[in-house]
Amino acid sequence: MTSPLKPRKRRGPIAAALLAVDAWLDSSLYETGFKARQFWEAATIFSRRFRVKGWRRGIVEVLSEGFTLGAGGIVVLLALALPAFQITTGDWRTQGDFAVTFLDRYGNEIGQRGIIQRDSVPVDEMPDHVIKAVLATEDRRFFDHYGIDVLGLSRAIFENVRANSVVQGGSSITQQLAKNLFLSNERTLQRKIKEAFLSLWLEANLSKKEILQLYLDRAYMGGGTFGIEAAADFYFGKSVKDLNLAEAAMLAGLFKAPTKYAPHINLPAARARANVVLSNLVDSGFMTEGQVLQARLHPADVVDRGEQKSPDYFLDWAFDEVKKIAAKSGQHSLVAHTTFDANIQKAAEESVEFHLRQFGKEYNVTEGAVVVIETNGAVRAIVGGRDYGASQFNRATKALRQTGSSFKPYVYATAMEHGFTPDSVVSGGAISWGGWSPHNYNGGSAGNVTLITAIAKSINTVPVRLAKDYLGIGPIKAMAEAMGVESPLEGHKTMVLGTSGMTVMDQATGYSVFAQNGFVGSRHGITQLLTRTGGEVVYDFAKDAPPPHRVLSEQALKYMNTMLAAVPVIGTARRAQLPNIVVAGKTGTTQSYRDAWFVGFTGNYTAAVWLGNDDFTPTKNMTGGTLPAMVWQRLMVYAHQNIDLKPIPGLDHPFIDPEVAAKAEEAAKKNAEQAEAEAAAERPPVLSSRTTQTLREMTKMFQAAPVLEPPKAPETLLAL
Repeated sequence: MTSPLKPRKRRGPIAAALLAVDAWLDSSLYETGFKARQFWEAATIFSRRFRVKGWRRGIVEVLSEGFTLGAGGIVVLLALALPAFQITTGDWRTQGDFAVTFLDRYGNEIGQRGIIQRDSVPVDEMPDHVIKAVLATEDRRFFDHYGIDVLGLSRAIFENVRANSVVQGGSSITQQLAKNLFLSNERTLQRKIKEAFLSLWLEANLSKKEILQLYLDRAYMGGGTFGIEAAADFYFGKSVKDLNLAEAAMLAGLFKAPTKYAPHINLPAARARANVVLSNLVDSGFMTEGQVLQARLHPADVVDRGEQKSPDYFLDWAFDEVKKIAAKSGQHSLVAHTTFDANIQKAAEESVEFHLRQFGKEYNVTEGAVVVIETNGAVRAIVGGRDYGASQFNRATKALRQTGSSFKPYVYATAMEHGFTPDSVVSGGAISWGGWSPHNYNGGSAGNVTLITAIAKSINTVPVRLAKDYLGIGPIKAMAEAMGVESPLEGHKTMVLGTSGMTVMDQATGYSVFAQNGFVGSRHGITQLLTRTGGEVVYDFAKDAPPPHRVLSEQALKYMNTMLAAVPVIGTARRAQLPNIVVAGKTGTTQSYRDAWFVGFTGNYTAAVWLGNDDFTPTKNMTGGTLPAMVWQRLMVYAHQNIDLKPIPGLDHPFIDPEVAAKAEEAAKKNAEQAEAEAAAERPPVLSSRTTQTLREMTKMFQAAPVLEPPKAPETLLAL
């Protein structure tokens, strides 16, 4: 017997509402889909009316692909533009209000920095022919383009192709200002893209007059001068307001190559260049031939400044050092006594230029950089490139270049501090580390070798094995930083073979620890800072600088110097040997031969030499043991003439010739006696080298003079 059906419960208000919402969603989705299908069908029918065939279809396809690639290109360009625009976030207008006069180690003036801010002359107050001469030569359509002169660039490309050489530049004044304000002179595609975006940014944020003012105030004009007002004073002894047409043409010709056409160095070349500027004035329609004729017949004469070159790369670095030191003093108009040695600077520049002229084409290398540091930590010379006028980018203090095997001493120094010795045996065979399998230069296995052999022969697998199995990356990185390396080092395992970028200054600083008995912290370029008016001492390195501190133990230092001294004898740096003097150091060569290094030291000096190309193109098989070692050797032969030779710390036989060793021991004894005498007397705050030497000679004369006895009284007086 079946049970009767139960009556169904009635749904509540909540359930009814939910059902209503569900029904609304279903109907809405259906309506949306139906309308979308209707729209797509209508769009398809409409587009069929424009379907083309034949050759017209080809044009449409090309345009379509062009729009697609163009959209992708815009995205890429915007991605590249972001770093460029980030540069503009700082206070780029302000150069700082420092005005510094620099003196060399002997008290001679070598240059100034920062003074152009006070001497800037407004564009409206400059003579009309000065402005026209600059525009006719540098950017004729300056007031017609928006940062990038497409017509001028096309004309320059055409003229360069026709002449089969670079006879015209295509960069506008705005582009040149963007480079001077924000960028370096590295010849890379990324830099050119940044330059283009920054040019547009400058045009959007500044008036044409402001752009021209900044360009005329900031451009390098040769002779250590920046800005057209400073150049007018340096070359002609007058303000830019008083320049005649011939003088204006000569200054306008300096923007292209200020070092090549500097009138105090090469007056005939400067006058020839000024004649080109006068022709540009006529060709551009700014002046007539009759108006420039007088300037052609009577070219400008310049103030005789001699042929002494301004050490601009050193001054740029020293100016940065002054701003760091004096930032808290409140004094901004200063005189800086520096460690600069003009003779060593000249020798360093000559050695770089000599070898690049002789062998540059053979090795496909165009640039070089050198830093020389005396054993007391004084920076004596900086070569930041071949031509400061062509490129103010300081390759010695700014460029981060891979170091190759010249980084290995930091690895071995860490090993020495962890109980290894030069005679410790490590396998030089094949090794893999997380998928990385480095090879030796000759491609073969070195077998079991001592560490002194491994560093002398520059075997790659040995320092990698030390890092992997015994040391770790952290301690090696910490050791390099403790030795004075300020460049950012990557904590990657490949760092042990020099893949991190470092500056030449950092390399010289790090290696100088080996020459300074394991101490760091003495590197300096400024010895004293004084106020310009009162002569008040703002900073004295001997009193105010933190004392050097030890980073290498005496035993580790002795081991390292023993190994590094073997590199020029049995290793890769035989071209760096000096007559009668023990040399220590290490070569370095990076992948594809893009960078070549030799960093070496004696008991007197440490010098780092880098050679390569700004655009990172490979050289022709140039290693650190070839051209860099040769540059180092030629420089050091000069630097060690007529000086007291000092031994490399920790070496049992610091000199090759016993006679030289005897002379060095005698000189060291004399220096010790002289140091004791100097310590007994308080040194005046500021003395030139000549004055100091004169006072020392007078002191010796007084010490050697016989004692004067009082005259005896006459007998007649005694009788009374």
